Amino acid sequence: MSLQLTMVGLGRMGAGIVRRIQSQVEKDLIKISVFDLDSKVVSNLATEGFTGLNSLSDLAKQNDPQNPQIVWVMVPAAVTSETIAEVAKYLTPGSVVIDGGNSFYRDDLVNAQKLKEKQIEFVDVGTSGGVWGFERGFSLMIGGEKSVVERLTPIFEALAPGVAVAERTPGKNGVVTPAEKGYLHCGPVGAGHFVKMIHNGIEYGAMAAYAEGLNLLQAAQEGINHPTAVGGINETKYDLDLSQITEVWRRGSVVASWLLDLTAQAFEEDPKLSGYEGSVSDSGEGRWTVSTAIDAAVPAHVLSASLMSRFSSRGRDKYANKVLSAMRKKFGGHVEKK
Repeated sequence: MSLQLTMVGLGRMGAGIVRRIQSQVEKDLIKISVFDLDSKVVSNLATEGFTGLNSLSDLAKQNDPQNPQIVWVMVPAAVTSETIAEVAKYLTPGSVVIDGGNSFYRDDLVNAQKLKEKQIEFVDVGTSGGVWGFERGFSLMIGGEKSVVERLTPIFEALAPGVAVAERTPGKNGVVTPAEKGYLHCGPVGAGHFVKMIHNGIEYGAMAAYAEGLNLLQAAQEGINHPTAVGGINETKYDLDLSQITEVWRRGSVVASWLLDLTAQAFEEDPKLSGYEGSVSDSGEGRWTVSTAIDAAVPAHVLSASLMSRFSSRGRDKYANKVLSAMRKKFGGHVEKK
């Protein structure tokens, strides 16, 4: 019996997810419907073989007691809970709601309880892969009841990158595990988004490390003055090509990664990064990670600093810097250098 799946939210990742499933499974193994507030997006996907819904109320027409439907919600965290509540109005007992967005794991517990009252199952899926997921596959971190997650396995198998994208870890033999394929049932409701939250916190730190290192390399191009001369040399100045440095690091280096691959691509497209202002946004996961570290009394120095650097990038420290400058002038007569 084919699975009935509806994707609600066809933004940067929602459309890629359904296209990935469609490209990876045999015809009719998973029947896919789509819905978005933008009717043009729905119409475009309908031309690709998906069933377009005019409104969420159309979900009621798809209810089948013998084959309860699955609704994957892929919308911004700020509207996820209200979207899930609206979706639930049109589902029958036994249906499954998947939250695949970047929701706070504690919100999952609330949403799951509300759905349970209607006898609707809930699964949280931390989804990593971004706009490249259709091509590369998505890394999935899953929370929910084991029996429900197992029923959804064909969906996860279709979305995951597969074991072939990376060499097996030395010492791993025998049957390939789901984690090696790119998806993992992490535990009960909330566990998937908890793991994804920490994943994104690490992402913040890794990105900040690359950015700070490349910033120091950039400074060397302009010249670094040393207060204490070393060997009579009081300046470090090199004509460095950051585009080529990121390229060489990609090959055989300990710091090689997909993030570095994308950084090298950015330098290739815009060597001076002149198309960027340097104002870096942050989504909820970074804040939630730091907040959770505080609750757990677990040190998270790098993750915290990387979040704070994003605030600084948006000029949120400008007033504090004015205060610092004012204090220096008052106690030491220091005048700002323009």
